Amino acid sequence: MSRYKILQILVGAIGVIILIRLFSMQILSDEYDVKATKNIVRTEVEYPMRGEVLDRNGEYLVKSRVCYDVMVIYREIPKTGFDTMRLATILEITPEALKKKLKAAALSPRAPTLVTNYLSQDNKLLLDEGDFKGFHTRFRTAREYPRKIGGNLLGYVSEVRDEDVRKWEYYEVGDYIGVGGVESAYEAMLRGEKGVSYRIYDSYGALKGEYNDGMDNILPVKGSQLTSTIDARLQEFAEELMVGKIGAVVAIEPSTGEILIMVSSPTYDPDLMVGRQRNNNYAAMLHNQRQPQFNRAVKAKYPPGSTFKLVQGLIGLQEGVLKASDRYPCSMGFSYGSRKMACHAHSSPLNLRDAVAHSCNAYFCYVFRDMITNSKYGSVKEGVRVWNDYVYSFGFGRKLGTDQYGEGTGYVPTPEYYDKGYNNSWNWGTVISCAIGQGEMGCTPLQMANLAAIVANRGYYYIPHIIKKIEGRDSIDSRFYERQYTLVDSIHFVPIVEGMWRGVNVAGTSGKARLEGWDVCGKTGTAQNPNGADHSTFLSFAPKDNPKIAISVYVEHGGFGASIALPIASLIEELYLTDTITRPKMVEDVLNFRPNYTRNYDAKQQRYDQKRQQSKK
Repeated sequence: MSRYKILQILVGAIGVIILIRLFSMQILSDEYDVKATKNIVRTEVEYPMRGEVLDRNGEYLVKSRVCYDVMVIYREIPKTGFDTMRLATILEITPEALKKKLKAAALSPRAPTLVTNYLSQDNKLLLDEGDFKGFHTRFRTAREYPRKIGGNLLGYVSEVRDEDVRKWEYYEVGDYIGVGGVESAYEAMLRGEKGVSYRIYDSYGALKGEYNDGMDNILPVKGSQLTSTIDARLQEFAEELMVGKIGAVVAIEPSTGEILIMVSSPTYDPDLMVGRQRNNNYAAMLHNQRQPQFNRAVKAKYPPGSTFKLVQGLIGLQEGVLKASDRYPCSMGFSYGSRKMACHAHSSPLNLRDAVAHSCNAYFCYVFRDMITNSKYGSVKEGVRVWNDYVYSFGFGRKLGTDQYGEGTGYVPTPEYYDKGYNNSWNWGTVISCAIGQGEMGCTPLQMANLAAIVANRGYYYIPHIIKKIEGRDSIDSRFYERQYTLVDSIHFVPIVEGMWRGVNVAGTSGKARLEGWDVCGKTGTAQNPNGADHSTFLSFAPKDNPKIAISVYVEHGGFGASIALPIASLIEELYLTDTITRPKMVEDVLNFRPNYTRNYDAKQQRYDQKRQQSKK
């Protein structure tokens, strides 16, 4: 066969193969049709509106407003360019910032790159009218706060971290997630569900319409609306009273466990955590030595001080080492060996009711000593172990299980703690400071408010919670409806309640908390502090029977419990119970009160700022 003939056959065979391949590609297979479609159909995530948060009366605490991310696909920008100055003005960024973003986008010319965020609806319309090829918007929502309260309580929304993307299938780079407070605790309900749109664009990046007339699109589902237990007006008032002070206020409705207010001071305007300056504002808070971003109400570990005497009295009654009629002497304190637990001046001896009313240190040292040295335990170590069980039942030394993000445990010392610290050689005198809520004792303001609710309820509590209703659900978590009982019988609460009532309404340390006609019960606390002035704390509930509010106030370095914690709590109770304030002078005194530590914090902040400036140089 000639070479020419062979060449003809080869050419013919190749032609047949090409024809078969073309037939397969165009008739039998849709592979390239799909690829071609992908070139003009863009899949776009549709972000849902985030759910709102209301207060208990239906007032908005958190709302969502519409805004947009501005994205650019570099390869779709016309070669003729665009009006850089005009676009930068619309986007409210500098021309230099815009050029920097475009330079970054050029590294991945086919991928959408974020140019800026939080673009308003009005500016979005200007962007659309400008017909800037290659630039498009992505729907978002941003938070806004009508009352501008509850920064730590509510939390904020921020861009997801890499670990969030790895942990949760829902999130992708560029998504937003709740951080802290309600936003984090109820993220799954608030975020809603994403949707998907399939849109057709031409080779110049111009939108031509919905693919398949939008039949394949999946609509986003708005996040659930949450109704909180918070009273917005009360929260705002409490935050105002705590300005210039460091500490916390927590108030609970005893009959439900609903948290009426939760204040951590200093706090911050939640609007600072929204918008393009969020990162700068957050950095400024991190450098603030008063730590406004730290939620002291649920995380701080404070010595409870004299408010803890209520627990000691109750345990003594339950264990049978104390009767309400028992009297103990107090000669300005409680002596043991060569040491003495000091006390303030008051009549002596006192029974249990008056010991509560006058906050006698010596009385409760006797009770605590008699309890942990009871011969039925066999040793002080076992006595402390039994004491631990009682204290835990009041919610101390552990998480209460609230729905508030980042709850702390506080601390209750155990026999093992003392074995380790004292080389297995310790006795009741070693731990006697626990009798009055000092020493190693630590608790959160939430736990202290819960103690007030326990005494108000005569022995039980509902787990404190901050959300009372979730849109689309019949109820919240069932655990919030279950009574949690202490190990102390309700009958033993009677003399303790009577003592708290006497301390306010007859004679005692809490007289300034009296509200005519409301039978307020209260207990002051002065927590010793080795680093300056004592901490001021006050625990209260009202009215005595069928109580409507239980509250705890803690002010660092505030001095005696009656000096500042008591008036703050009393004013809040008055507003809640009577819907008015009749003691403007007390309000003025509270607003003007500045603990001595203020100057110390200012000096500390100044030293810190100077050190940062030097490090930059």
